[in-house]
Amino acid sequence: MPIAGTLAWSVAGILGAILPVDSAAIALFICTGFIFPLGLLIAHLTGEDLLGTKSNNELDRLFGLTILMANFVWGIGIPFYMIEPSSLPLSVGIFLGLMWIPFSWMIQHWIGMFHAIARTALVVAAWLLFPDLRFVLIPALIVIIYLISIYVLVRRAPSKPASTRAV
Repeated sequence: MPIAGTLAWSVAGILGAILPVDSAAIALFICTGFIFPLGLLIAHLTGEDLLGTKSNNELDRLFGLTILMANFVWGIGIPFYMIEPSSLPLSVGIFLGLMWIPFSWMIQHWIGMFHAIARTALVVAAWLLFPDLRFVLIPALIVIIYLISIYVLVRRAPSKPASTRAV
């Protein structure tokens, strides 16, 4: 999923640089809507069980519910977008990053918290400080945070199974 998010936000940022705000907003809707299907494709190519169908693990179910929960924030993002189209990178940039918090807990690693906190702080700062660059700078910052997160996840030591962890 982080690879899919990186690709989708990269395309959104490129399109945000060349399209007017209304078209950039539509592109952002489309690009972020493709993150999950793109993640499924990447998982298929890498042999990863993204849907947790092989493990029947409660943590996979919890994460699926977390994704559902975060998607309910569209109920804030869409009306806000209808009033202020340039709000879309702010709302989508934050709410799609919320899933990193339970992910951090699930893998017992700090990177998810870093991702969610850094992403939220940088998205808000960029939205406030650079209003003319919202559809370019916010995606760029999110891509940078994704790249840092991917690097840390690749370099981290594999965790022990839950049953062998010390309490």
